[in-house]
Amino acid sequence: MKLIPAIDLHNGNCVRLRNGDFDRVTRYDVDAAALAERYAGLGVDDLHIVDLDGARVGQQQNQEIVRRVVNATALSVQLGGGIRSSSTIDSWLDVGVHRVVIGSVAVTEPEKVVGWLSHYGADAIVLAFDVHVEPDGRAFVATHGWQQRTRQTLDECMDTYAAAGLRHVLCTDISRDGALAGPNLELYTGLLQRYPEIELQASGGIRDLEDLLALRRIGSTSAISGRALLDSKITDAEIRTFLPAA
Repeated sequence: MKLIPAIDLHNGNCVRLRNGDFDRVTRYDVDAAALAERYAGLGVDDLHIVDLDGARVGQQQNQEIVRRVVNATALSVQLGGGIRSSSTIDSWLDVGVHRVVIGSVAVTEPEKVVGWLSHYGADAIVLAFDVHVEPDGRAFVATHGWQQRTRQTLDECMDTYAAAGLRHVLCTDISRDGALAGPNLELYTGLLQRYPEIELQASGGIRDLEDLLALRRIGSTSAISGRALLDSKITDAEIRTFLPAA
């Protein structure tokens, strides 16, 4: 299992939101490109960037920062937040982004996104499903930077793409994101059992090395962590245990 560091951008700053709430934001006094270089120096291969402002309003707001990060290292960058057109996908792939992360449009315009999977190929697209989990275990997806809840379930969305060659899926339990509450192992285990062909990127709630080991045991392909790395809950030595050559 790979560990993928996350950089979330809001108003030009590296931040973390708690439970997707823009009123509960923690700002980190670190330059995004410098942070990416630090992760690259540890031997990490991949980086996950989210333009939170773009996700909320539907038009990216932190493009120049993203370009600096892409140019600063040889990391394979996957970028999400406000990517809702083929022209935007083209522009980022041309700049050197390795994969684009499609969130809201994957829920609201599935026919368009199925076409993108066919056109760009499954390795260029990550579908991000951010979910609210009900007490009965049903997971309903949210859109537009987690601000809008829908009545579509995660399974309904996954079924739409299962026959379309979907490979990379990023799933976040919003209630745990940025809260250091531990990952939702039950959610991810069920997802992997129903769709064993996907490469799952588990996100939300990762606290420490034990959480990473638990995700590895259930078969997650990758784990995305932001706050635990920024707060040094996961040490550099522990990060190195999840490098490709480890």
